[in-house]
Amino acid sequence: MKKTSIGILTGGGDCPGLNAVIRAVSKKAIIGHGWEIIGVEDGYEGLLKGAWRKLSSRDVSGILTIGGTILGTSNKDNPYKVLVQKGKKTVFEDHSKKALRSIKKMGISCLVCIGGDGTLNIASKLYRDGVPVVGVPKTIDNDLLGTDITFGFYSAVSICTEAIDRVHTTAQSHHRVMIVEVMGRTAGWIALYSGVAGGGDIILMPEIPYDINAVAEKIRERNQRGKKFSIIVVAEGAKPRGGDVVVQRIVKESTDPVRLGGVGFVIGKELEEITGIETRTVVIGHVQRGGSPTAIDRILATQLGTKACELIEEQDFGKMVGLRGGNLISVPLSDVAKGARKVPLDHELIRSARAIGVSFGD
Repeated sequence: MKKTSIGILTGGGDCPGLNAVIRAVSKKAIIGHGWEIIGVEDGYEGLLKGAWRKLSSRDVSGILTIGGTILGTSNKDNPYKVLVQKGKKTVFEDHSKKALRSIKKMGISCLVCIGGDGTLNIASKLYRDGVPVVGVPKTIDNDLLGTDITFGFYSAVSICTEAIDRVHTTAQSHHRVMIVEVMGRTAGWIALYSGVAGGGDIILMPEIPYDINAVAEKIRERNQRGKKFSIIVVAEGAKPRGGDVVVQRIVKESTDPVRLGGVGFVIGKELEEITGIETRTVVIGHVQRGGSPTAIDRILATQLGTKACELIEEQDFGKMVGLRGGNLISVPLSDVAKGARKVPLDHELIRSARAIGVSFGD
């Protein structure tokens, strides 16, 4: 490599473990090679606005346990699709050449892009346009193709599980149905894992459209067995059989404008009408993204960060690092950008949950 500057950016929603990756990439690059590290601020917005700064060993020391990202992030800025005002209209324009000029001005050897499908889709386009890029998979949703796990997922599951544990006492005390709505977009990984870990009686996921009458029947069945409360864990992207998802709002300035949310309240109202049992809904929301990463996410983030550095050493660009079958791997960014990774209907955790009486509303 002729140059020795490595750019790092974090894009999309924040999650626990981002700083751990920044730390791992930076420390391996500085300690192992004496490379210069350049932190791009606020994701791809930093490329468009020319906002970046050099990171020293001191800058990345002590950030392993800190949530969020020291570089800042954005889920609205896509250099290939920038919202601009044209008279009375707003239109999307391609400002990628501006981003490419920024990258050239930075004088970097490689750009490490840490993010989910949106961030890595943009990274794939930058690679197509001549930028040496390495991707690192980040999302609490765990829905990225090319890797078995993304850092941030287990931290989110831990937070959701604790929330489910806490509503158990209220549900038991008041003989209520308690609905806990979790994130996940169009994939049910968080709902499935936290639902099983938290002892949920009913788990509703996007992959398995639910029948509200089947959900109500499960609650009645529990009541007949003397169980006067029920815990329902529902993914924000869950939808009824033959129906559609509940949309909380539309963010026009975003390249991914649909914001899901509120399905728990819809289900709660329907269940009260059918069963006559008092129902309450708790939406965990962005609490899932916050706080310190769990031990497993700190370890995974460190592994992925150092693996990303290995790809840079080998000049093996246009790839995302990942974990498959317990082994660190790399996959083409173009493969990662093909869609979301859903929970397979034959997943062993679904089978285990069904075996102990958990209903999936089908």
